[in-house]
Amino acid sequence: MDRRITKKIKVGNIYVGGDSKISVQSMTTTDTRDVDATVKQILNLEKAGCDIIRCAVPDIASAEALKNIIKQIHIPLVADIHFDYRLALKSIESGVDALRINPGNIGNLDRIKMVVKAAKSKGIPIRIGVNSGSLEKDILEKYTKVCPEALVESALKHVRILESLNFYDICISIKSSNVMQMIESYRLISEKVNYPLHLGVTEAGTPWSGTIKSSIGIGTLLAEGIGDTIRVSLTGDVSDEVKVGHEILKSLLYIDEGVELVSCPTCGRTRINLIKIAEEVEKRLAKCKKNIKVAIMGCAVNGPGEAREADIGIAGGNGTGLIFKKGQVLKKVKEENLVEELMKEIEKL
Repeated sequence: MDRRITKKIKVGNIYVGGDSKISVQSMTTTDTRDVDATVKQILNLEKAGCDIIRCAVPDIASAEALKNIIKQIHIPLVADIHFDYRLALKSIESGVDALRINPGNIGNLDRIKMVVKAAKSKGIPIRIGVNSGSLEKDILEKYTKVCPEALVESALKHVRILESLNFYDICISIKSSNVMQMIESYRLISEKVNYPLHLGVTEAGTPWSGTIKSSIGIGTLLAEGIGDTIRVSLTGDVSDEVKVGHEILKSLLYIDEGVELVSCPTCGRTRINLIKIAEEVEKRLAKCKKNIKVAIMGCAVNGPGEAREADIGIAGGNGTGLIFKKGQVLKKVKEENLVEELMKEIEKL
């Protein structure tokens, strides 16, 4: 697919936009003032593959805590600021790698200038984050409802403020819980600016519904070449946000490393507990970094064919299974030993 090439900005040691890889982000759910809990969560997110982390900064104590958090983590940290310019200044002083702030919401021009000057001095970018639930009153009155045009106008208003101050290290997000509204908004903004875009469906929901909505919204745009960094918003374990984000990128071939697991949905031909086996294999391979394709198939109808395309795989029988490697049968194994034998063969790859 042809990916839209945008301006490249630097967030800590990660590049966003241009020809850089599409990064996966998440946001902590801890009280930022609780340094130990926040660091622990970020380190777990790092293990899950998170590239950039964002922390809420609702008060000065949170902004000051960022200094100690940053010392203990290994990925760039973005400070999430609303309304108070002093929180942005203190966060910059604490050493953050980027700000998420809407310049039009933090006070008069003098206050905006102070934040921009501080950001410039440290070489950190600003992400403008427009949300369907927080549109400005005048824009909402103009359009009478939340719509893509209104969201884009809001984003462009904030962009123009930064550009008027000769600040161009900008990233933009236009999020909505309405998937189609989110898609149309990003399509529209991508035609009007060349800044990198942060994709996400806001308030997407639980891991079940949120994964579906995020996959459709983020996936549709990425398939059209739109988007430079993503965040899957889920009401649950934040590590799931990162895992889903990586799966979206892998399914669209933006990531060509790590395990690709394929498994059949089962049918009346299946004579082994394939669901249990597939879940166990997925769990065991969660941290595997090998660039391999693993097939877990229920019977001999599709099994050998899928296994032929995979590096390694299982084709189920009646209480047994065949382990294939590149389409060639390695061994016949009893059902209760299938997972262990498969893992042994994967270790050899």
